[in-house]
Amino acid sequence: MSEIVLTAEYSLMSDYRGSEFIGFAACAPKIVPEWLYRMVVCPPVPQKGGIVKYAPGGTRKIEAALLERGFDVAVAHPDHLDKVIDDGTKVLGITSNDPLGIGPASSTFSGLMGRETYSAVFFRKLLQDPIIKENGLKTIVGGPGAWQLREESVRRELGIDCVVIGEGERTAVKIFEKALNGESLPGVVEGEVVPVEEIPSIKRPTINGIVEIARGCGRGCEFCVPTLRYYRCRPIDKILEEVRVNLDAGLDRILLHAEDVLRYGAKGIIPDEAKVLELFEKVKETTGWGAYISHFAFASVMAKPALIMGLKELMEVPNKKVPWIAGQVGIETGSPRLIEKHMRAKVAPFKPEQWPEVVVEAHKLLHDNHWVPCSTLIMGLPGETEEDVIKTVELVEDLKDCKSLIVPLFFVPLGVLDKEKPFTVNDMTPEHWKLLAACVKHDLNWIDELAREEFRSLVHRIMLQRVLIGLIKRGIKPYLKAMEQGLNPLQNASEH
Repeated sequence: MSEIVLTAEYSLMSDYRGSEFIGFAACAPKIVPEWLYRMVVCPPVPQKGGIVKYAPGGTRKIEAALLERGFDVAVAHPDHLDKVIDDGTKVLGITSNDPLGIGPASSTFSGLMGRETYSAVFFRKLLQDPIIKENGLKTIVGGPGAWQLREESVRRELGIDCVVIGEGERTAVKIFEKALNGESLPGVVEGEVVPVEEIPSIKRPTINGIVEIARGCGRGCEFCVPTLRYYRCRPIDKILEEVRVNLDAGLDRILLHAEDVLRYGAKGIIPDEAKVLELFEKVKETTGWGAYISHFAFASVMAKPALIMGLKELMEVPNKKVPWIAGQVGIETGSPRLIEKHMRAKVAPFKPEQWPEVVVEAHKLLHDNHWVPCSTLIMGLPGETEEDVIKTVELVEDLKDCKSLIVPLFFVPLGVLDKEKPFTVNDMTPEHWKLLAACVKHDLNWIDELAREEFRSLVHRIMLQRVLIGLIKRGIKPYLKAMEQGLNPLQNASEH
């Protein structure tokens, strides 16, 4: 067997029935039995002898970096570690997006429901696997949620030897080497920023065919993690190499990942239309249809409106495979004052006072061109006032006719704001409850149509649209009226 075994918490080892949006369910509080969650929302990726056929993109990058250094590596399913780990295994590497369930999405959903998230449940369950102690494995944890494990007491309780925060292709490889040599490991290490020419290409396929096209962001929002400050784009030939790895494994789905796909190849903040269209043309030639995308930015949409129309025409959307182009994007706030205070570069090349107009006009353009933004808002940004929240409510209401989803999230102190107090359900004012209600009403208005277009097979419609979405709607609607009045429906329910 392998000296190094990589894995991830169960909630990351699923293709979410082919929909990345369903992956948000990993952040959901545990309100249905685990067996039902696994069956309906999060079925496991295929595995043989414990070795997974597909793995998270970040896990595959670390695997590639280790393989290029000559290490013996296997990527295992967390439920089948006993089939992969043996006496020759020395180190277990774990990828986690949200190990303690305190990320922005998780803290919001779990805070409102008062229950632990599935991601936290599965992470703890993974580390409690007796095979780890039985074989005396060193455990190294990385991934987007690694920052949650800074506290020594938390690492000691969970039995974690080292946490790598940030990029890992340089730093994590050195830590794995130390572990194999029996050297002592630092409890926490910050990952070095990896130059674009050193980012390895994956050797084996990723879940839902995710392919990294760029790393970092460069807009410098105060609440984002530091590594997003360094913006780098991978060459097209390297991107196509990873696309082919996934296609050769039988995947018919490719998802291009970047913090803002529209800025691929750009030298500054303005999208380079030619570079983006060239990338998508090459990907379309390779896949035969195009690709899905992960994230984009409203400022990029309005800086180059023709690019939105160009990509729609290039990928011939809508079609039988792709009903619309969707991606995650940040609204964050409807308050120009908070934009100016915490994320001035987010709106560039526009001015903070133009932000509400940029968001509304971007939504209209996207709606007309069969794009669907799945947006986030941040409640409780430092210095937020009642007026700021009201402006955000007004902005949400202005978007009612545009096909989209809007997800409000609690502020979690990251980046330069890491010393601030996290926002919780106890901090919600009447205006926050009204904002939450506005988002819920918006999403309920569009969710059935989106689900009908996204889940085209009968099985998916029954399991996801009728069962999952039906449960969500029935669970939320009784509380909606109270929230619209600025009341805490959870408190009112407990009092009655």
